[in-house]
Amino acid sequence: MNKNILFLSPNAKLTLEKRYLKRNVLGKIIESPEDMFRRVAKNIASVDLIYNKKADIVSMEEEFYHLMTSLQFLPNSPALMNAGRHLQQLLACFVLPVEDSIEGIFDTVKQAALIHKSGGGTGFSFSRIRPKNDIVSASCGMASGPVSFMKVFNEATEAINQGGFRRGANMAALNVNHPDIFDFIHAKNTEGVLTNFNISVGITNAFMEAVENDAPFPLINPRTKLVVKTIRAKVLFQEIVQSAWKNGEPGVLFIDAINAANPTPLLGSIEGTNPCGEQPLLPYEACVLGSVNVSQMTTYKNDHYEMNWHTLEKTIHLAVHFLDNVIDATKHPLPQIEVLTKGNRKIGLGIMGFADLLIKLNIPYNSEEAMRFTDKLLRFFSGKANEASERLASERGMFPNYEKSIYARQNGPKYRNATRTTIAPTGTISIIANCSSGIEPLFAIAYTRNVLVEGGLPEIHPFFENVAKKRGLYTDKLLAEVKREGSIQNIAYIPDDIKRIFTTARDISPEYHVKIQSICQKYIDNAVSKTINFPKESTAEDVEKVFLLAYRSGCKGITIYRDKSRMSQALSFECACTKDLIGKNTVVL
Repeated sequence: MNKNILFLSPNAKLTLEKRYLKRNVLGKIIESPEDMFRRVAKNIASVDLIYNKKADIVSMEEEFYHLMTSLQFLPNSPALMNAGRHLQQLLACFVLPVEDSIEGIFDTVKQAALIHKSGGGTGFSFSRIRPKNDIVSASCGMASGPVSFMKVFNEATEAINQGGFRRGANMAALNVNHPDIFDFIHAKNTEGVLTNFNISVGITNAFMEAVENDAPFPLINPRTKLVVKTIRAKVLFQEIVQSAWKNGEPGVLFIDAINAANPTPLLGSIEGTNPCGEQPLLPYEACVLGSVNVSQMTTYKNDHYEMNWHTLEKTIHLAVHFLDNVIDATKHPLPQIEVLTKGNRKIGLGIMGFADLLIKLNIPYNSEEAMRFTDKLLRFFSGKANEASERLASERGMFPNYEKSIYARQNGPKYRNATRTTIAPTGTISIIANCSSGIEPLFAIAYTRNVLVEGGLPEIHPFFENVAKKRGLYTDKLLAEVKREGSIQNIAYIPDDIKRIFTTARDISPEYHVKIQSICQKYIDNAVSKTINFPKESTAEDVEKVFLLAYRSGCKGITIYRDKSRMSQALSFECACTKDLIGKNTVVL
């Protein structure tokens, strides 16, 4: 077999060694990165034999191997870690139901533990649990409410993490009309509480209309379905805004927008998402994610970069094939999950390296040109992912629940996969690919990534390093200033044309963050992971404006983070007196 040359950054190598490569019983690494990609390619290619006994799986293995070793595409972390190994659980995203009974709650705790042990992340809606101080007829006692049980889930996750498995992560959602919604909103106001959870409020159109009209809004006991209290919607909205301004939690899920895009409403409503919010799923449903590194979808001509749409199309088609195979290759942690996941065959193909691509094309992230290009890119991306799924359906059949889907009712496209596209944060796979994460702008030109190793992983953007050297700007003084500031906007001797292209998350207005997210969401089947960054001096009113903009722009959810509002986060750059920190709970995707 021909072996591709694999070029990995030092941080990529370290990440693979820490988390991904096989070890023996003594803890010694016994495979190389090339061996890992070969293991994964061979395992996933073998699925073709299920559909064609004469399939050339040797050639397909080579195609998958090149797809990954070229760093043009990577699947979610469980696939890299577990394919061809004992666990063989390859999916990243799961949603589990939480019933209003002790038996049901602790059944779900056990199921979540099994999923975390296998490398997945879990989402839950706690909206069915009766509110605090409600009657418990079996014991004649008083209920403790959803937040108390979230703490039980959090401790179970912590125990699994301590067992040396891949770090488990959770998303807790609560409907905005739940009587305990105020307790939920403030559940993470104290740092260090519920550290294994992100939390999001499930917001309805009716609530947002009440907010905009300053109307009353009912809180409803999920057990009795009776109104227990009526409040001013605007007061509750302000509580959400203030808490998000204070520490980045909660995020919001626009649950009606999510369900309007539910491809299989006859199978139930969507009530939760995976830990980062980009993958809405039915209870007991799972999904595999993967991302195309769009920064590699270029050709260098006449001293500048151009998009290579042909390479992007080929990559998308092969990636959809890969992800569809993963569904059959995986060993599902629960039989209920296997039934629904194979019935809908949801995949979530997304992009990473978006900020790098804009830099290559000389397009500022915060510009009208970037918005036009994003629209063109995502329209093309979605269209080709749909084409690939239709082609697979013609060869392998539509997803088994197709007749219960919106596509059948509308006499629409015949897809292999109920959903095709998702934009994930990409976590560590963007470190492996040495590209910017998801559709985020650059966090900083130079920074420290506080995951995996004590002291963090130092990073400086290679494109900036190259430009600085080419323009004769690269000095120890420059490096020190960039590492201290993170941004280059206030460094006087850097030319304006460089500043224009090398913008960071803090340099971009929150409104532009939302605009990019909403453009992407137009073309994405599932949802978009995006952190809307605010400078430290931003007000709660600024946060409110962005929440309203996200709702009106058709986003399915939104997460904000105000600079310095937390002490402990995933990314940081050194400042003269402290560390600037950003992001939400560290999640490896």
